[in-house]
Formats: sequence, C-alpha cells, structure tokens
Amino acid sequence: MITIYDWFGYELPIKERYQLIKEAGFDGVLLWWSEHLGRNDYRNGPQIVRKAGLYIENIHTPFQVQDYICLDNLDGESRINCYLQCVADCAEFEIPTMVVHLPDEDNPYNVLGLDRIKRIAEKAEQLGVNVALENLWNLANLSYVLEQVDSLRIGFCYDCAHHNRYYPGNDLLSMYGSRLMALHLHDNYGNATHRLPFDGTIDWSTTMKKLLKRIIQARQQ
Repeated sequence: MITIYDWFGYELPIKERYQLIKEAGFDGVLLWWSEHLGRNDYRNGPQIVRKAGLYIENIHTPFQVQDYICLDNLDGESRINCYLQCVADCAEFEIPTMVVHLPDEDNPYNVLGLDRIKRIAEKAEQLGVNVALENLWNLANLSYVLEQVDSLRIGFCYDCAHHNRYYPGNDLLSMYGSRLMALHLHDNYGNATHRLPFDGTIDWSTTMKKLLKRIIQARQQ
C-alpha cells in the first residue's frame, strides 16, 4: 500500500486534492490533524478521504508547541490534553496511528514530561492506537522516551530526510527500527527542504535495504 502526505505545497480544494491523489495511483494518505496550516475542516477529512476511495495511514499531530510538554504550567497541560484528544480522535475515526514530535535538544525531558508520555501510552493502549515518535533534532529525547516507556503502542516514525539533516552519522534504523510504526520518505541535501526521492543526497539503496530488513524482521516476530 502506497500513501502520501495530503499537502501539495499549494492551495487546492480538499475534495479535488484527494481525487488527484487517487488518480495518481496512491492507496492512501497521511492527514494533518490541526486547525493550523489552513485546515479548519480537518475533522471532516476522514469522511472525504474515504469517499475518494483512499485509506488513512496516520495523522500528524500539531507540532507548533511540542516543547511545552515538559512544562509545569497551563501550556504544558494544554499540550498533553491535545495529544490525548488526538488518541481519542484516532479511535473515533478508525485511524491506526498518530505521529508526534518530541521536544528538541534544547528542551530535555524531565520527570513531568515522561509521566505525560506515559499517560498518552496508557490511553493509546486502552483505545488501540499507535503513537509514532518522529526523529528531528531530538535524538536525546527520542532515545530517552523509547527507552523509558515500555509500551507496544509507543514506537518510532522514521523520517529519512530529517535523519539526513540532523544525525546522518547515527544508524537510527538499527537503533529503533524494531519499533517502527510510520515512515516519512522524502529527500533533501542535508537541509530543511522536502524533495522527491532521488532529488537530494540520501543514499536510497542503503536506506531501502535497511528498511526492508526491519520490515521482514517485524513480520517474523
């Protein structure tokens, strides 16, 4: 099954967007789940997607304020409540996985932040939703959370272009591929751009071999 993020980089009516995605041969989409980025109708998205004959692989939760999750204040409470609502939304709309950004390296995890992730894990386990933590400039926090939270519902979203930009010397797939729950496959030149595969500097032969190895291992477990 081949899916694509449902944003083209320019404005297009949502129904037309999904029709074009279907006509291009994709099986499904990844949805942005927030009112930000002009998505005021995001909760209507699942119905429109399925009416177009597409599958919803996952949602991407809001990423504007992920650094707040470790704060002992109203902003911190707002963030955890947002993620808990996203878990509930996935269950309501029958979406298997949600992708989450963790705080960056300037905002190391603390006890409160870890407890909040454990609350997310508990609700995800109750509702049968996967929570995939995406790699950005956050390897210390990503490693800490994946090591400290022992839940089958907390896993890894591998973004190969973020890998190429931030930690090209670390073998993230060997480190966390066993907990792989979501993929973002795109290219760049080690910078912030998002390009089509083979339009940048990622070694796709090596990357796909490692991914295939992890997929085979997961199916054998």
